[in-house]
Amino acid sequence: MASMAAVEKSTAASVQTIAQSNPPQVPPQYIQPPQTRPFCSSARAPAANIPAIDLSGLDPTHRDRVRVRAQIGRACRDWGAFHVTNHGVPSSLLDRARAVGSSFFGDSSMDEKLAYACDPSSSATEGYGSRMLENDDSVLDWRDYFDHHTLPLSRRDPSRWPSSPPDYREVMAEYSDRMGLLAKQLLGLISESLGLPTLCIEHAVGEFYQNITISYYPPCPQPDLTLGLQAHSDMGAITLLIQDDVGGLQVLKDGEWVTVEPLSDAIVVLLADQTEVFTVSLGFLLSMRCLIIHAVLKNLKSA
Repeated sequence: MASMAAVEKSTAASVQTIAQSNPPQVPPQYIQPPQTRPFCSSARAPAANIPAIDLSGLDPTHRDRVRVRAQIGRACRDWGAFHVTNHGVPSSLLDRARAVGSSFFGDSSMDEKLAYACDPSSSATEGYGSRMLENDDSVLDWRDYFDHHTLPLSRRDPSRWPSSPPDYREVMAEYSDRMGLLAKQLLGLISESLGLPTLCIEHAVGEFYQNITISYYPPCPQPDLTLGLQAHSDMGAITLLIQDDVGGLQVLKDGEWVTVEPLSDAIVVLLADQTEVFTVSLGFLLSMRCLIIHAVLKNLKSA
């Protein structure tokens, strides 16, 4: 068993390397302050799981589209997160994406992983790494990751992705394309739920950028002191996430952390910062429009 002194020197090591050294305790740079530790936050029972929305029957002229966009509108307002089922991404592709990610982290040697290490001198995060924040004062996440730049196609360079297992690059490219189409479909439904044209949010967002991140959470000697990924909101417009059977994802709802129970073949949808800002701004503009109309009507009545 490695000594704590040896482990603490491994500040640049991957979390997987630290975990494999069987430390008796978590290195201090990974210990969360008491108020953010996972077992200090109350998590609602699974019965409070995020909404699940069935996307089948979404032909533009089909009445089910009205039902689905109404459900999405409620989920966005009440939760900012929901599951989608019958989303058009084959379950076999989801399984293959999980499998190649698991194989890279579980079967590749550290030398093979480090061949794709993120460039510490670059602001871009593509590649293999353990920390996205370089602030020395930050508490580190108990996870390793591989980040892929996938869309637009001008950013996609599969030679920067693992070549093992042999179908890794093929799977991630197909996964990117399928998820990109689903993201645009969902943004369209969110637009419609607000009474806007289908492409309104997509046009407001501009050129479609997509990153795909595979996260790996090694076993932890003191899981009550760490977080795999700290509380945060996502950049961009929308996040699509597939879970494994272990779970652990939580979302904040009415001041409480709610555990998102994995749902077979479902995809988790999270509203990200750009969509939130856009819709909040839109709500303000609509309110102003109502006030202006009210004032005009009032003036007409006075006249």
